[in-house]
Amino acid sequence: QVQLVESGGGLVQAGDSLRLSCAASGGRAFSNYAMGWFRQAPGKEREFVAAITANAYSTAYADSLKGRFTISRDNVKNTLLLQMNSLKPEDTAVYYCAARGRVSISRVGIDYNYWGQGTQVTVSS
Repeated sequence: QVQLVESGGGLVQAGDSLRLSCAASGGRAFSNYAMGWFRQAPGKEREFVAAITANAYSTAYADSLKGRFTISRDNVKNTLLLQMNSLKPEDTAVYYCAARGRVSISRVGIDYNYWGQGTQVTVSS
């Protein structure tokens, strides 16, 4: 019911920055959904990156990413953002936007009801 489309990925060098976007449509109003970013590197499990409450009052980050990545949202434009700074080769992964049918944060992928198709981020040495 909710459609999510990620964009902004690409090939960058270590130390560069990228800003990922996720456009949401359908379902209830965007402001009803807590949102999250997850990523999956080749041969590895999907892992939590960041999440934000429906009203942007609170955020959560994977401990290893805190300080480099920033999650935000624009509930007028129905857009979720992920600012990624000081990128490292180990950040290389497909990044997924996800919507959760509650207003509160979850760090667990199974708690999210809708997923985008992902956008590839590749960081060279």
